[in-house]
Amino acid sequence: MYILLKRELNNFFNSLIGYIAIVVFLVINSLFLFVFPINYNLFESGYANLDGLFLLGPFVFLSLIPAITMRFFADEKRTGTIELLLTKPLTDIQIILAKYLAGLVLVLFSLLPTLVYFFTVYEFGLPPGNVDAGATWGSYIGLFLLGAGFVAIGTFASAITENQIVSFIVATFFCAFTYIGFELIYSLDFFGQFDFFIRNLGIYAHYTSMSRGVIDSRDLIYFLSITVLFLLFTKVVLESRKW
Repeated sequence: MYILLKRELNNFFNSLIGYIAIVVFLVINSLFLFVFPINYNLFESGYANLDGLFLLGPFVFLSLIPAITMRFFADEKRTGTIELLLTKPLTDIQIILAKYLAGLVLVLFSLLPTLVYFFTVYEFGLPPGNVDAGATWGSYIGLFLLGAGFVAIGTFASAITENQIVSFIVATFFCAFTYIGFELIYSLDFFGQFDFFIRNLGIYAHYTSMSRGVIDSRDLIYFLSITVLFLLFTKVVLESRKW
């Protein structure tokens, strides 16, 4: 599995894919946080916080992560190398985990440079250090877990088709629906006493909960469940070749 993981990482970083993904994430967030004169701009808002990053980050991931994962299995199917890969002395879950972890590493590498934003806000606060560190670190953990869930969804989407564009569209739809779809349904107030339950089926409720700086075990279990569920869906898709 390690060799396959290394191969996937090499595919990212020996080409421009990995670097472009990281640069795009950083450039978009930097423009909104430091350049564009909007509410998210740190200098315009006058507050020492990174709320803009954690509000914008999930929406950047909505298109960026599907673009990263769309080739995982779709490209293998298109080129015919999927059959060769599946004959290797690896279980289906090891193949899935190798590709999933490669995507997760890229998400982590995208987030690490944004720590510069945190230290910038920390130093420029009045007085220096006047930052809600608990909420910031909680938001970072939440954003990473959200990215982990999106990578799992993208991996599943890539496994169900050999067309990378279709994989990208399906992954983007599922990521968007799990993030804000349940929140929109909740806002319609159609289901009465079940509205709160429906809201908690979505990522947004758990992500915002962690953004307050409180790491609740229920939120951790939720993100773990989303990730495991879509990886299991991927396993079912791969196993369907035997049916």
